[in-house]
Amino acid sequence: MNVLLKITEKLKDEKIHMTLIDPASQGPEQSAAIAEQASSAGTDFIMVGGSSNISSRSIDHAIISIKERTSIPVIIFPGSPEMISPHADAIYFMSLLNSRSIEFVIGHHVNAAPFIHDLGVETIPMGYIVFEPGMTVGRVGNVDLIGRTDSVRAGAYALAAQMLGMKLVYFESGSGSPTHVDSGVVRNVKKKLDIPLIVGGGIRTPEAAADLCHAGADIIVTGTVVEKSSDIPYELKRIVSAVKQH
Repeated sequence: MNVLLKITEKLKDEKIHMTLIDPASQGPEQSAAIAEQASSAGTDFIMVGGSSNISSRSIDHAIISIKERTSIPVIIFPGSPEMISPHADAIYFMSLLNSRSIEFVIGHHVNAAPFIHDLGVETIPMGYIVFEPGMTVGRVGNVDLIGRTDSVRAGAYALAAQMLGMKLVYFESGSGSPTHVDSGVVRNVKKKLDIPLIVGGGIRTPEAAADLCHAGADIIVTGTVVEKSSDIPYELKRIVSAVKQH
């Protein structure tokens, strides 16, 4: 399975929704239950990860359980170099471009690359760019946060990612953020960007998802909404529907 090819081919016809599941927030069985309900709601891909304190054993168990109950591709969204699993369909090989620490820009990648290569897991090069308020990822990643409405700086980072050969750009305001990346920033950046733009963090409603898609986001990621919802299929189906209408 070539996951990046699946993403690019799907984007020719429609926008994409991805569900982020954090194994640190629940056990493997609950992670699998969330994935199954997200799949029934129409999500296209499952992302697993996010937290920085997930062991390779925990992510292994979560992915195995998810794949036993769903057939959609599973992509690792690593919060640390330990978050590698041979059971995933792909891993975002992502550089936190606006981190002040070289470790998050390239250091951890150098340490992890030989192991990922030996496992044979597909890598998807991605520029990861964090906006205010940043939340945990902003603090842990020692990030020089981009202002929520700063199109100029956001665009410069996005173009740098593209020119470096990265295949995706991810705009993130932080898991659990009270606000999402401004749609005006998305609109201005997409005028110059040729690779797919992912937007995540703080997206909890169909209206927010629709606004970002209309502005030019190619992929919408939601995570907190599924972890906190008592009716995942209902809540997520509304968001997925809003994504697919653009």
